[in-house]
Amino acid sequence: RARDGDALALPAGELRGVVAPAVGEAHLLQGVERPLAALARGHPGVDRCLHEDLDQLLLRAAVVVRAGQGDARFSRVAETPATRGTITDRYGEPLAVSTPVDSVWVNPKELALASDQLPRLAKALKRDKTELARRVTSNLDREFLYLARHMQPVDAQKIRALEIPGVYLMREYRRYYPAGEVAGHIIGFTSIDDEGQEGLELAFDHWLAGEDGAKRVIQDRYGKIVQNVEEIRAMRPGRNLVLSIDLRIQYLAYRELKAAIRDQRAKSGSVIVLDVATGEVLAMVNQPAYNPNDRDQIKAKTYRNRAVTDIIEPGSSIKPFVVAAGLASGKFTSRSVIDTNPGYIKVGAKLLEDRQNLGAVGLATI
Repeated sequence: RARDGDALALPAGELRGVVAPAVGEAHLLQGVERPLAALARGHPGVDRCLHEDLDQLLLRAAVVVRAGQGDARFSRVAETPATRGTITDRYGEPLAVSTPVDSVWVNPKELALASDQLPRLAKALKRDKTELARRVTSNLDREFLYLARHMQPVDAQKIRALEIPGVYLMREYRRYYPAGEVAGHIIGFTSIDDEGQEGLELAFDHWLAGEDGAKRVIQDRYGKIVQNVEEIRAMRPGRNLVLSIDLRIQYLAYRELKAAIRDQRAKSGSVIVLDVATGEVLAMVNQPAYNPNDRDQIKAKTYRNRAVTDIIEPGSSIKPFVVAAGLASGKFTSRSVIDTNPGYIKVGAKLLEDRQNLGAVGLATI
């Protein structure tokens, strides 16, 4: 038509898409951008341009067509996902580990060419076929679209076995917390993309997170890697994190606090166990608790670590520590007398009062 003087009212990108709809085959069109662009804008020199490049265009188009007939193999850059570091207690008991899972993604442009396979795919994913078709067709401008995240590898392989063009698997990792709600407030949790969101998972995300690698591979049209060509960027796994927590003491604190909350009908409570010689935290628990393995339980009111975020007035429970510090300083003894007159003290705008003015009293009485 262009030779006959009828300019094509199509953008160059659409012309390219007609010849090579698969993204992975785009490299086969290198060198023919000039005639395609000329066709798109109805350039006056299109006839000369076609005469010069028509043979090359037809040859490459034939390669693309042949590649789409089942034996297509093309180069892609594939990511090598990094594993997140493990979190353990002081004795090596795992508190957070990463388990391999597979996610299903599609190239909507490629899958649209095999639309007759959508019912099979919808059945395998346990999705409504109409909804799946709508999602694919409404994202034809994209080259990457998740359909399912974090499937068990054995289930994901059933999707691969369908051998539907444009459907691929991606290896990812899902966080698992063996101690569940016993250590949930300390450890926290990650997002579906394995990024720290709360607790130590967030505070030490820079330490636990690794760096994904990249390699150039040859894949067939079903996403199977048939050859590793070269490593572009080496994968660096995340680093492990060892805590001062003793999981045995952690469990005992969790059990006793839960029982106390139930018996006293309290709304909430916290327990912190310290090593008095080193100051290390051996246990830290809160109620109400949550299980970080169950995302339905991840709500702000339950995952808040009250032991470190809430402000609590210690009251008389702090007195033994103050007296102990005074005795340790050598300036006071058990026979020392403290003048508490006039029975109150002002701290900032706050007035703290005794029930009555005790006057001068011994340290033991205090």
